[in-house]
Amino acid sequence: TSVVMCPLPLFHVFACHVILMAMVSSGAHVIFPTPQGYRGDGVFDNFWKLIERWQVTFIIGVPTALSALMQRPVNADISTVKTAFSGSSPLPIELYKRFEKATGVEIIEGYGLTEATCLVSINPLGGHKKIGSVGIPFPYTDIKILGLTAEGVQECGADEVGEICVSNPGVFAGNTYTQADKNADLYHEIGNRSYLRTGDLGRIDGDGYLFITGRAKDLIIRGGHNIDPAEIEEALAGHKAVAMVGAIGQPDAHSGELPCAYVELVAGASVTPDELRDYAGEKIAERAALPKYVEILDELPKTAVGKVFKPDLRRRAITRVYDAVLAEKGFDARVAEVIEDKKRGLVARIKGRATSDEAAVAQTLGEFAGPWEWAD
Repeated sequence: TSVVMCPLPLFHVFACHVILMAMVSSGAHVIFPTPQGYRGDGVFDNFWKLIERWQVTFIIGVPTALSALMQRPVNADISTVKTAFSGSSPLPIELYKRFEKATGVEIIEGYGLTEATCLVSINPLGGHKKIGSVGIPFPYTDIKILGLTAEGVQECGADEVGEICVSNPGVFAGNTYTQADKNADLYHEIGNRSYLRTGDLGRIDGDGYLFITGRAKDLIIRGGHNIDPAEIEEALAGHKAVAMVGAIGQPDAHSGELPCAYVELVAGASVTPDELRDYAGEKIAERAALPKYVEILDELPKTAVGKVFKPDLRRRAITRVYDAVLAEKGFDARVAEVIEDKKRGLVARIKGRATSDEAAVAQTLGEFAGPWEWAD
C-alpha cells in the first residue's frame, strides 16, 4: 500500500540502493517522475498533481527541492501523504516550518553518504524527533565525533563539534575508492573498528541525536579563525524572500578568506543585498562570520541531486575579487577562467599578459593564497 515519490536520478545511491532495492524487496511502489529527478522538465510545476494522481504516501526530497516546492501553491489533494524525508544537506529550520505549514506533512531528516553505502542515521518514525537533527544511528551503525589534537585523535564530548566518523557494514575500509591514494588518511582506527572520515562536521547531543553543522572542507578560514558557512546560510535562509543560500570564503589578501554569500530569491520576491546583510547582522552573533559581500543570483548552481554546487560559487568569487584588484591597480589583465587542478585545487588563469607588467601582476596576485597562472 506504500507509494514512494522519489525524484532523484537513479545514479544516486539513495535512489538506486535505498529506494529501488527496497521497493524490489518489499513489493511497494515507487514513482520516478523523470530520469533527471527533480531537475527534469515539469517536475516542480506538476509535483503536487503527481502526488494526487499516484496517491503517494511518502515523499523523498532534498532541501533545495523542498524550497523550490514552497514557491508553488499546493494545488492538489495530497492527503494520502504520511511523511516526507529530507537528506543530502542540513534542512534550514525555517524551511522545515514553512513546508509543514503549507502541506500539513511532517518532514523527517536523515543522513547518509555514498562512501558508507548511504544510510547512517534518521529521526525515528513514530519516535521523538528533533528539528535540525538527522536523528539517531541505524542498527549496526556506530557514529563518533572525532577531533585531531596534539595527543592524536580524540572523541568529542556531548554537543562538541568535530568530524563525523562512521563505522557500519557499508564501510569498506581501505577500499572505499578505487583510486588507492584517495583512501589514504580516510579512516580512524578505534578499538577493532575502522571509522570512515566523512568530511562532515557535526555534534551529538546528550540524547544521542546527530546534528550536521557543515563540511570540513567548506570551512571559511578568516585569519586563522574557522567560520562554519552553515551559520551564515541558516541566518539568511530565515528571510522570507530567500529561497536558497550558498556561503563560501572569498579570497582576501589580508585575512586569507572573508565570508560571502550568494542568494536565490523566492519567485516574485524583492530584496537588496544590503537589506540581506543587515538581516544577517541581526541573526549572526559572531561578528567575524558576517558576510562581507552578498550577491543575488537568478539561480544558484546546483548538482544533479539539487545541492548547491559551491565550486562554481568559488570560481565566481575568485573572478570578481581578482578582477577588482587588477582593475584597481590599473592593469589590463583579467581572469579568463578558473579551472580545477587535481593537485592545486581551483586555479585562476589570467589573460592580458602582453599588455601588462608581468612582475607587477605577479606581485599583486601573489598577495592571495590561491594559485594562478597566465592563460596566454
